This record gives sequence, C-alpha cells and structure tokens, in this order.
Amino acid sequence: MRYEAILFDFDGVLIESEAASNRQIAAYLTGIGHPTTPEQSMAMFMGLAGADFLGAVSRWIGGPVPPGFTEARHAEDERLIADGLEAVVGAIEFVSGLPPELPVAVVSSSGTRWLHAHLARLGLAGRFGRHVYSGREHVARGKPAPDLYLHAAAALGVDIAQALILEDSPVGVTGAVASGATVVGLCAGSHCGPGHAERLRAVGVQHVACDFDAVAALLSRS
Repeated sequence: MRYEAILFDFDGVLIESEAASNRQIAAYLTGIGHPTTPEQSMAMFMGLAGADFLGAVSRWIGGPVPPGFTEARHAEDERLIADGLEAVVGAIEFVSGLPPELPVAVVSSSGTRWLHAHLARLGLAGRFGRHVYSGREHVARGKPAPDLYLHAAAALGVDIAQALILEDSPVGVTGAVASGATVVGLCAGSHCGPGHAERLRAVGVQHVACDFDAVAALLSRS
C-alpha cells in the first residue's frame, strides 16, 4: 500500500448522521417560517460547524440565527448520542480490515464527545485510539481550511502527501484537497443522492467511490 495513513471524516463517512441531522435542521427552520428541505440543508450546511455553520444558517434565512436554534441542535445531538446511529454500510468492516500497523485518524467538524461516543458504540474506538481530531477543538481554522488534516498527519507522524483522506462533503473535500493529500469522495452514505459525486468532482476530488468496496479496490491498486 503506497499510502502511509488514512484519514476519515466521520459524519456521513463512518456514521449515518448527515441524513438525520439535516432532517432535523430542515424541519426546525421550516417550522419557524423558513421553508427548507433536507436536500437544501445538506447542500448549504453539510461539513460546517461552529460559527461557519451558524453563519450559513443566518445567510439562508436572511437574518440572525433564531432564539432556540442552537439549543434545539444540542438537544438533537444528545438524543442521537443516547440512541445511537447506524454505521455507513461497509464502514466497520473496512476499518476493521485495515492492516493494524497502518496509521488512521478521524478528522471531523464534530466535537470529540460526539466522536468518541459513536466510535465506542460502533466498536471502533480502539482502532483510532487518541487520534480523533475535531476542527472545532484541535485547530484554529476548521474545514474548509486544510489545517485539521495537516494536524492529524503531523500527529500520526506521516507526510500529508502520503495520506489518503475519505470525505463526503464539498466543504470537507475542499480542505482535504488543499492539504496535499490524495482524496476520495465517498458517496456511500444514505444522504448522497443523485449528483453528489459530481458536486465532489467539481471541487477537485481525485477519486469517487460509491461504497467501501470501491475504496478497498483503490487501495489494492496502489
């Protein structure tokens, strides 16, 4: 294998959280008078966090983020942590089947509490260990800046140019490509509808994979 490490985005790559989260966002905004479909929510907000996410919401509704929105998002996250979410099809098998000596890390816009809770439920906490990195906690600039990927590669002790990154969102792909790594746009999650692969190609992804079998095939050719 010519790659020295694999960096995984989390939401929508390892876990089926994008569809659930964007349904909640769309329903909330629609309910307060800003009609929004889950597809529109994913197109505008997927991959963003913190101030970038709230700024995107504000631009969409044409005014300040409404009172109660942040609290509603927090309550939904807590519910999903408690109830759990399914893994993206093939994700657990793919990660578990990687050579144990291959360095891996999670590089996500989500907070580490969310990440560690779901990794433990998926049975993958041990494989990633301490290499679970959040764009809102470990770097000053989150996605779409490349900083998080560079931080993870440095922590793993590998050259980012020798790393493979799996991302599912245009925001994530933008930062991953800018980091200098090889990037796979993964369209395996249930939120990836028609045209999603083209959106990822448009922001510079080098490879597109419809499932983890395609990622494994890419690795076997490397």
